[in-house]
Amino acid sequence: MKFTIFQNSRQGPRPYNQDRLAYSYSKDALLLVIADGMGGHRHGEVAAQLAVTSMTDAFQRMAIPSLPSPAKFLIEQIQQVHDMIDQLAQEQEMLEAPRTTIVAAIVQRGMLYCAHAGDSRLYHFRDGHLLYRTEDHSIVQSLYNKGMITRAEMANHPYRHKIFSCLGGDVPPKIELADRQELLEGDTVLLCTDGLWGAVSDDQIKQVLRGSSIEENVTRLLDLAEAGSAEKGDNMSAIGLQWGDRLHSDMAVSTITLPMGFSTTIMNPNTRSDYDGTADPAQAEDLSDEDIERTIAEIQMALQKTKKHT
Repeated sequence: MKFTIFQNSRQGPRPYNQDRLAYSYSKDALLLVIADGMGGHRHGEVAAQLAVTSMTDAFQRMAIPSLPSPAKFLIEQIQQVHDMIDQLAQEQEMLEAPRTTIVAAIVQRGMLYCAHAGDSRLYHFRDGHLLYRTEDHSIVQSLYNKGMITRAEMANHPYRHKIFSCLGGDVPPKIELADRQELLEGDTVLLCTDGLWGAVSDDQIKQVLRGSSIEENVTRLLDLAEAGSAEKGDNMSAIGLQWGDRLHSDMAVSTITLPMGFSTTIMNPNTRSDYDGTADPAQAEDLSDEDIERTIAEIQMALQKTKKHT
């Protein structure tokens, strides 16, 4: 495989960042994943970190060097994240379970597989044209599909940030698996949270991604989103992928010489919380990265013990 990839996240006007994102690759497979911890629920960052860590850990265990079924991997691992969050809530006797959206993609043998729950998105572009975009699991999207509101009304609808499917919570998630798509040389794939696409239109995203550098394109998109959400915006995160080596970028990755059993994971480092004391501490209370990792390790151990006794 040959590709160029870049990821980044911005805190925006929020007191802390609940987005988590990462990518991981082996010799023959590539995983991209973004999770947006839901700010209306305590410790959304725990759910988001759990999602990203669980997905990348599973990928490293199973993609040696490829996955038997990328589609099955996405569905089963995303469902397992939901189950892990549910177990966390029960063990710690939480009044409300942490929640997160997720969008994840696998690239294997030149094919793109994608699954999501919530309103974090994947876009697939070719030669400046949008080939595919995930459909949000949101109230406004549902109203639009039923012909109850227009596309213009979606942007400013009072329910525009309300979603009906996520990981965590009392209702089992609707995990939507897209039809697999072929990737051709020069194709661009973008994964992003609603903090980005809510501030930058699909047409703007398309225009910016026409640029030759995926690093510059993703940075430009985040700049635009940050400028457009100075007071009311959300955390904003994105992973951009350019497939192939047509552009001959210095940042291009080639897995040709990668050892057969080797894989690597790159977690985005710019999602640490920076609470500045200006918001309600009860709402802004955040766990450290060490607390989150310890919690995730405890949940994974508990799940392994449960499986041994079933």
